[in-house]
Amino acid sequence: MKPSDESTIYHIHIDRKTPLASTTLNIVRNDPFTISELLFSSSEQKLILTSIKAVFEIMDDFEIYSINLDNTLSLSHVMFLMSGLGSSKNSSVITQERLYSLNLTNGQIQRFAKDFAGNIRESATRPDGGVYILGQVGTNVQIYTQQSSKKYTILHHGLDGICESISLSLSPHKNSTIAFVYSSYAQAKEVYVVDSIKQLESAKVITNENRLFTEHNLPRVKTFKWTSDEDDCAIEELLHYPPGKFKSTNLPLLVLIHGGPHAPSLNQFQLSTDTWGSLAATDGYGDQFLDEIRYEPLTRPGKDILSGVHRLIQDGIVDLNRLAVVGYSYGGFLNNWLITQTTNFKAALSGSGSVDYVSALGTMKFPPLIDYLMGGFPWDTSDIYAKLSPIYQLDKVRTPTLIVTGEVDIRVPPGQNFMLERARHYLGVPVQLLIFPTERHSFRNNPWHGKIKVREELKWLNKYGHQN
Repeated sequence: MKPSDESTIYHIHIDRKTPLASTTLNIVRNDPFTISELLFSSSEQKLILTSIKAVFEIMDDFEIYSINLDNTLSLSHVMFLMSGLGSSKNSSVITQERLYSLNLTNGQIQRFAKDFAGNIRESATRPDGGVYILGQVGTNVQIYTQQSSKKYTILHHGLDGICESISLSLSPHKNSTIAFVYSSYAQAKEVYVVDSIKQLESAKVITNENRLFTEHNLPRVKTFKWTSDEDDCAIEELLHYPPGKFKSTNLPLLVLIHGGPHAPSLNQFQLSTDTWGSLAATDGYGDQFLDEIRYEPLTRPGKDILSGVHRLIQDGIVDLNRLAVVGYSYGGFLNNWLITQTTNFKAALSGSGSVDYVSALGTMKFPPLIDYLMGGFPWDTSDIYAKLSPIYQLDKVRTPTLIVTGEVDIRVPPGQNFMLERARHYLGVPVQLLIFPTERHSFRNNPWHGKIKVREELKWLNKYGHQN
């Protein structure tokens, strides 16, 4: 049974005329979809909302609607919701995130930052007009401004790293105070403020919530760039050195593949184990780079990964005999593919990946993604589905693999992991499957599950990957 897609909008009236404020709760309307975001426009007396489905059957389910509060029975369609994976003439198209403005009076839509080649992660409206844009280029997210959709975007140089959660005072002056969260490889997240965007380089930190991390010897990170053997494309990855081993050589390597498929690896302080290099299909490197995995969503980035590993071995940075690989979600897709292409990895950690894309299309939460990556449905591109589904090549695998999945994951159903484990048992290759009860795609129900996951992964690496 599919999850419920119904929502109810309530209006709460608070009467403050009495010492004990009283409240009245009224239903505005019921809608046959899940409401993702809700915004009230006081000037227009309208509610603006975005719709979302628990199961993403078609991208046209993602819409923007308006409700006139003078007639709440009327639901007006405003526009198709622009997202990274959208609908274009009945076929899927993938782009980086973009920014649009919508005039509620005349319905006019304008695209902001048309000249910006990167990925737009956040935005905030400026009191004096225009917008602040948090734009990602490569591994950094910096602050840009644009006065109107007809003008160019302006980069405001600050610290290299990641700016997020931007907020600003409501002062009508151009120099309104700006607050944002900043982090980098070496700096944990803290809140910074600056009185003027022109003084961004001198922004002051006003919190010290993560001082614990300043008291420990942490891994150091370096950007490593190389040229792809496939097409001479310039690619970069992030090397996380063990504490005290910065720029050492002949090190063990754990390849961490990001998910998405286009979730980028960034210059930020993040307690996560699902990111590695910025490979093909990553935001922040242009729409062309993002779109290059269509029809070859595993072979293209897989070759880039192996090319990068080979370069690290050639440069003497890592030890050929101590290689391991880990990936979650789309990273798990790639993980399961890579171990069919090489026996160099001594251990593999696969999380919520897929091995058969025909059954994945029919059971996963987000079938348009498979349709896009494979260039169509199984009856359209059956050769691609057969070529890229690891289930047909698992007899090549010699790498001991630990598999993890959430019991109620609908984004990548556990059945894909059951198939991988059963095949490995039949083939006599070391395998272990961990199923975490009540967990979905992201482990959020029980903090102990995340700890257990990492603990068991470390045990597996120590047993098979010769890591320490």
